[in-house]
Amino acid sequence: MRMLAYGVAADAVDEYIKIGETTALECVRRFCKGIIRLYEQEYMRAPTQEDLQRILQVSEMRGFPGMIGSIDCMHWEWKNCPKAWEGQFARGDKGTTTVILEAVASPDLWIWHAFFGCPGTLNDINVLDRSPVFDELEQGNAPRVNFIVNQRPYNMAYYLADGIYPSYPTFVKSIRLPQTEPDKCFAKHQEGCRKDIERAFGVLQARFKIIREPARFWDITDLGIIMRSCIILHNMIVEDERDTYAQRWTDFEQAEGSESSTPQPYSTEVLPAFADHVRARSEFRDPNVHHQLQADLVKHIWAKFGMYDD
Repeated sequence: MRMLAYGVAADAVDEYIKIGETTALECVRRFCKGIIRLYEQEYMRAPTQEDLQRILQVSEMRGFPGMIGSIDCMHWEWKNCPKAWEGQFARGDKGTTTVILEAVASPDLWIWHAFFGCPGTLNDINVLDRSPVFDELEQGNAPRVNFIVNQRPYNMAYYLADGIYPSYPTFVKSIRLPQTEPDKCFAKHQEGCRKDIERAFGVLQARFKIIREPARFWDITDLGIIMRSCIILHNMIVEDERDTYAQRWTDFEQAEGSESSTPQPYSTEVLPAFADHVRARSEFRDPNVHHQLQADLVKHIWAKFGMYDD
């Protein structure tokens, strides 16, 4: 725990535990594997029906009905990357070898999805192509979230993302260089809510300094074990503090006097698998639905928050 929390080297703890460096590293591996084996099913699971209802209600309060989290990538510097791999793990703007974590975080900073191990030369789109984040949706096993925006029905939940992500109905991006007042209001609230994933990365690194410091392990499998165990421990803390977070949102709604204090009900039933896999892939990659949803959200957020922004 000291190595995970403070990021100290293995030989920095041998003064009081009286074991060698290699033994300390092996203890870290076994400890992390034990955390994953015991708690992964509970703290790295897909959202349940109750979880979805809670996330959707908070998202409705923030002006984004149907939003189930924010998605982004984080780079972890790999100090002891093998020389033969440096070409694929080193990117010019980072200046060093890194490994990428793709994650989805809800407003309370619970990390629901974590995909780790892509080389640092990839960008967010390349990572998304390798990621299993939409596997359940393609197979027809993901819950269908039915909601209404600007009096138009939708049946596919979405993530808030930055501008590099593709124009899918499952992503809502900000507006680059907004000109009108509704567009400016939408961009302000989208960029503010999308910071959930950035805050989740910051809190994760603050709680576990081993992720913030350059990784000293030689095997990328060990890095993946450490990352997953730290995320599990992070989610444990989030669960313990969730009641306080929910109370803050209740107080915010009462202070704003918003009409969304009683959010719309959501249907999140799991539908049968699609008969045509290609049809499923094309459905959640339709750019027309993406632009229509964004336009409806602009009008919805302007009607909800425009008077307060003035």
